[in-house]
Amino acid sequence: MNEVKRAADAVIEQLETVIYGKRAKLEMVLICLLAEGHLLIEDVPGTAKTLLAKTLARTLGGNFRRLQCTPDLLPGDVTGTSVFNQKTAEFEFHPGPVFTQILLADEVNRATPRAQAALLECMAEGQVSIENKTYRLKEPFFVIATQNPVEHEGTFALPEAQLDRFLMRLQVGYPGEAAELKMLAASRGRDPLATVQQVVSLEVLVKLQQQIRQVHVHPEVSKYIVQLVASTRRSKELVLGGGPRATKGLYRACQAMAAIAGRDFVLPDDAKRLYPSLLYHRVILGAEGRLSRRTVAQVVDQAIGLVPAPIVEPGALRAAPGL
Repeated sequence: MNEVKRAADAVIEQLETVIYGKRAKLEMVLICLLAEGHLLIEDVPGTAKTLLAKTLARTLGGNFRRLQCTPDLLPGDVTGTSVFNQKTAEFEFHPGPVFTQILLADEVNRATPRAQAALLECMAEGQVSIENKTYRLKEPFFVIATQNPVEHEGTFALPEAQLDRFLMRLQVGYPGEAAELKMLAASRGRDPLATVQQVVSLEVLVKLQQQIRQVHVHPEVSKYIVQLVASTRRSKELVLGGGPRATKGLYRACQAMAAIAGRDFVLPDDAKRLYPSLLYHRVILGAEGRLSRRTVAQVVDQAIGLVPAPIVEPGALRAAPGL
């Protein structure tokens, strides 16, 4: 997995030239990308969400499109539409912003449910179906959606079915004082984004996405991942626990985390580090949990804390020779 680690380090190094003091968050973004998932960033304005997406696209040499979600956004504004050409007397398909490599769906909760649903097939199937025709999206296709957690007027909350389509939900958070001072110093010169270089090609990225699937997961670690997600289904304070898509996503994210660390095997600690980003947005707090004034994070942490981590010898975590 040295190739994956080198590529990941190179991408993060470029991202850190623009986004300061957030290496752990940048690693999570890269894990989500390598695991072939999609990312939901829920944070207040001005925390470099758009800049992150633009910088990532530049490091990969991929196309970047921004979709500003508003209440008057139509599904055709997302996927594209057919327009009648009077010269040829035929309808021509005009692709929408989803035909790109990195798509930023800004303030996705301001779009109506109809427009939000237009993203579903694109995110899940990697394709667009319009007027009995199916158009494949080029790989890689990575959606970064954002929403403001403190302003709810004129918004449409994403239903659980759509939240489950996002592999991860992250909060970038405000920068520290040192990072913010560095940001001010950098703003005195030219645009920092202009110095960002492409370090990985799209073809290599697709290859790396396939390569992380070869990371070995010991049967006991696989069982532990299943038990972690299943524990949320047994909690009496949750009316909805993580589903099989959450289990599969956690499994693939653990493989990606191991790969960018240069390991060819998954540790139980990988699942412990990743589950908050993968599970918190997939569960629903019940009446019992709300009455006790508990948060989703507290309930999920308690449920998962009851699952014992497997004790496996370090040498046994590696794949057997020839596998």
